[in-house]
Amino acid sequence: MNDLKSRNNKVLKPLIAIVAGMTMLSFASVPLYTMFCQVTGYGGTVMRAFEGARRVSDRELTIRFNADVNPELPWEFKPLQKSIKLKAGETGLAYYGVENRADKPIVGIAIYNVTPLKAGSYFNKIECFCFDDRMVVPNNYSDLPVTFFIDPDIDKDPNMKDVNTITLSYTFYRSHNQDLVEHYKPGGTNVRS
Repeated sequence: MNDLKSRNNKVLKPLIAIVAGMTMLSFASVPLYTMFCQVTGYGGTVMRAFEGARRVSDRELTIRFNADVNPELPWEFKPLQKSIKLKAGETGLAYYGVENRADKPIVGIAIYNVTPLKAGSYFNKIECFCFDDRMVVPNNYSDLPVTFFIDPDIDKDPNMKDVNTITLSYTFYRSHNQDLVEHYKPGGTNVRS
């Protein structure tokens, strides 16, 4: 009987460790996947930069802008320009406009990606309004800037030769965190993050 109990314990302990490890990985999977995408540009996730490119190439690209809003969010959200042309390495500045059509303040959060997906590792954002909770007060409008550049190393990648147009797309969702609404005072700033 002790021999059977000993064998069962030898199997049970590794199984418990595996289940515990899988449980921990399931909680860490979203942050790990997000970090992986931001480092590699996988899935059209753009890269983050803290300053512009050090050089500008002669290759000109068209950057298109797209905006979507989840149906649960009563906001109007749109790019203020349809597209711009810039050279790889040149810093671009674009604006999106957001308006809260509801009669109360609402906190939203934006996510983004680029298409074609393979361009994600070359699209570098310096400043943007994504992934931050933004409170927009009732019936107010605000401009949201995004500063970016296309890495001039795009010229060295043979897989990117066919890419002349890149689309930057944002989608706003209602944030699960509505704490900013508690601090809202009528007549205050119309957008807070």
